[in-house]
Amino acid sequence: QEQQGKLNEMLRTVGVLEVQKSNVSKEIEALSKEIDSTKKELEEEYGQININLQDGSYTDIEKEDDK
Repeated sequence: QEQQGKLNEMLRTVGVLEVQKSNVSKEIEALSKEIDSTKKELEEEYGQININLQDGSYTDIEKEDDK
């Protein structure tokens, strides 16, 4: 009974962890979409640039000539 009780407790814990994993995965997906949206907004305002996330500085992306 003790062993079965421990097993049941562990299985419940795994179930809770799976729900938490699913919730975090959804949050990651939502944040990724938000990041993509922010990137698009920045590109519309500033054009194509590289942004240093540490200090906020940016440099233009040089386009390669089609040859």
